[in-house]
Parts: sequence; C-alpha cells; structure tokens
Amino acid sequence: LKLVSQRRQLLDYLKRADEGRYKTLIERLGIRR
Repeated sequence: LKLVSQRRQLLDYLKRADEGRYKTLIERLGIRR
C-alpha cells in the first residue's frame, strides 16, 4: 500500500517536472485515470 502511494507521489512530481515525459510514461504503462 505504501509503495502505491509512493508511486503516486512520484507520478505527481513527474507531472509537474516534465509533462511530456509523464504522458509518455502513462501511455507506456497503460494507466488510465
């Protein structure tokens, strides 16, 4: 459970830091939210 929240924080950080890379990562992981 902790790992999931950690990854969520990482994604939020990446979204702020590098939007383009974030989108690429999301598409590759196949995450829909």
